[in-house]
Amino acid sequence: MSDTSRFFTVDIHTHIIPEHLPDWKAKFGYGEFISLQHHKPCCARMIMDGELFREIESNNWDPAQRIHECDAHAHPVDVQVLSTVPVMFSYWAEPKDTLEIAKFLNDHIAGIVERYPKRFVGLGTLPMQHAEMAIQELERCKAIGLKGIQIGSHINHWNLNQPELFPIFEAMQDLDMALFVHPWWWMAKTKMPKYWLPWLVGMPAETALAMSCMIFGGIFERLPKLRVAFAHGGGAFPGTFGRIQHGWRCRPDLVAVDNPHDPAKYLGQFWVDSLTHDARMLEYLMELMGPHRICMGTDYPYPLGEDIPGELIRSLNIPDATKQIMLGDSAMEWLGLDKKLFL
Repeated sequence: MSDTSRFFTVDIHTHIIPEHLPDWKAKFGYGEFISLQHHKPCCARMIMDGELFREIESNNWDPAQRIHECDAHAHPVDVQVLSTVPVMFSYWAEPKDTLEIAKFLNDHIAGIVERYPKRFVGLGTLPMQHAEMAIQELERCKAIGLKGIQIGSHINHWNLNQPELFPIFEAMQDLDMALFVHPWWWMAKTKMPKYWLPWLVGMPAETALAMSCMIFGGIFERLPKLRVAFAHGGGAFPGTFGRIQHGWRCRPDLVAVDNPHDPAKYLGQFWVDSLTHDARMLEYLMELMGPHRICMGTDYPYPLGEDIPGELIRSLNIPDATKQIMLGDSAMEWLGLDKKLFL
């Protein structure tokens, strides 16, 4: 395969939102639920508690527009993995209300996948603050054709090693559902609001925290078949891994209290997307984790994403077979799917 040959390409990190949202604040009587204001053609404002959160375009909700944009690239994207916008998680709400929102969002994604089964794979969202409701909706997600779940890097004040979350992870493994962990900005929201730092610094820190909690909390040790991918190239985790491992060696009394094993044991057990924005960091990720644990991800359709999907991977001086692993094959392994389904 030459550099100009056709790679099978899967984007595991794309977000979607329904074109029209219910007025959940009016229905539930409280909260900072997201609403949409369609103020001009093909555009909308995401409003949170009366404030502008983000301006979005029709590619946020229109699957036909997404397919057109995927096909318009010199190197087209064959498959997008759809997940909701993280601000829609609504973990802070009453669990029954979060469940209702999750059902609405999950049905929307499942409907798009049903219409375009060769172009999209769907991830659901769950009321993670309530294990019983979360598992109930997880089972329904499986039934309606979703292939995994996206969760936040923390659930309100719980980190991902919280015992209440383990039954949900266990159910994901048992149901053969992939897990995508995406950061959000809450940890940094009040401490560094200027300069877009919650997104630039806070989110990478959130991902490193989530990965470390799952490692040291023994999640990967106890659930070796749970297929987990982390957004944004693992955030700050790869650059911090030497320090993390050294801490395990020098202070096991503080670090290894729930899991005695070297964190390096788990470097081949989870995936990250390729969204590092830096070829040297992507090469380091390949060295640290192996190309078979890196999946192409763009954060489409947002500005912090990769504008030309897979451009960074294709720019590397590596064999085409290795590029193909990261551009599509590793995603299929993470999702537990056969790429023949999409050809």
